[in-house]
Amino acid sequence: MPESDLVVRMADERDEAALAGLRRAWLEERAGRPVDDPGFEAAFAQWWRLELPRRTFWLAEAGSEQSGWTPVGSINVVEIVHMPRPGARSGRIGQVGSAFVLSAFADRGVAGALLAHAVRHARERRYRRLVLAPTGSSASFYRRAGFDAAGDSLLVLDPLAVAD
Repeated sequence: MPESDLVVRMADERDEAALAGLRRAWLEERAGRPVDDPGFEAAFAQWWRLELPRRTFWLAEAGSEQSGWTPVGSINVVEIVHMPRPGARSGRIGQVGSAFVLSAFADRGVAGALLAHAVRHARERRYRRLVLAPTGSSASFYRRAGFDAAGDSLLVLDPLAVAD
């Protein structure tokens, strides 16, 4: 996909409905059918309000200025501040959550572009680690991006040690 056809930007409160719609579409793709849940959007809005102070969201959109932009993927990072202990101060890590891309855009560089924003954010915030619990099908993507195994279900990346 040409770069001009894809925009990745930090999401804000105006993007709540787009992110909820994208989350629903992604799940319905995987289920292979519509998911009947009329209360989902309200539940998402409530979750969004609770999580927004500690999460940073990015939204990938495909299109152009002329034709308009369509949400095609998103990723978020939740900041976790460790409790200080005697002899050591607290540090921060980031946890990648709810990364997804619509299947029509899966092999077009969208996931890599979203992850690059999350890693850049982790560097800027000076996180000690960026962690995630990948699905079986996504683990190889994250390993190729520099994440290493940390137990059976976590992958970890030192964002300060990885070059752009």
